[in-house]
Amino acid sequence: MKHSFFKYFITLFLLAAPLTLWAEEYTIGKGDVLDIHVYENEDLSTTVRVSSDGAIRVPLLGEINVKNLTVSQVSSKIEDLFADGYLVNPQVDVFISEHRSKKAIILGQIKKAGQYELRGRITFLELISTAGGLTPDAGSTATIKRTISADKKPEQIILDLEKLVKKGDTSLNILIQDNDSIYIDKARTYYVSGEVKKPDAYKFEQDITVIKAVAMAGGFSKIAAKGKVNIIRLVNGEKQVLKKVDMDKPILPDDVIVVPESFF
Repeated sequence: MKHSFFKYFITLFLLAAPLTLWAEEYTIGKGDVLDIHVYENEDLSTTVRVSSDGAIRVPLLGEINVKNLTVSQVSSKIEDLFADGYLVNPQVDVFISEHRSKKAIILGQIKKAGQYELRGRITFLELISTAGGLTPDAGSTATIKRTISADKKPEQIILDLEKLVKKGDTSLNILIQDNDSIYIDKARTYYVSGEVKKPDAYKFEQDITVIKAVAMAGGFSKIAAKGKVNIIRLVNGEKQVLKKVDMDKPILPDDVIVVPESFF
């Protein structure tokens, strides 16, 4: 159910996205191939690849620095240069023919882990969708390591997938940047043993209480001692036993809930 909702949420988000605006705001980078069209001057139109230092060569104008410029800014810059003694009221359109400059890596609990090209403005949810979606073992957090500059340590961003997906907090649907490394954590588990109908390990989610955990395990058996439920918990590496816990007590990842047999 969780992953069906996730897929539905992504579909609605993508349908509502202003794709044209995203294309206009794309920042040019090395390796990108640009189609440049000069209206009524086809001899000046050209296709160029951005060099490693962020430059392109345009007929009449020669080498132009387009580093860190958006598509619309490149178009305006070329128009201004043509207008400076070459053409009267030039009109220039620039299109991205190939996106080669920006990449991100996504690993962990994702169906198609690997490196992806960032074609335009790509959000976290879009990248998840492109990579095939989350695996059934995906946890509730995603970690993004982002390099701001060569002389600084990578920034680490933790995304709460529960808030983003279940609660629809789209403020967490951040833009993915060049060289981002994304890791989808594996879900942590808890265990329910003893006198329940389906003793097993279960995926941990926020706000799980003892009674909810027992319900996930199919409920108490007929001979369960409902008032004597214990929790075995690791605290600072040491095992502790919490006896006769309240049914509304929250549980933690890796807790073992033990439902004993009633002898009366």
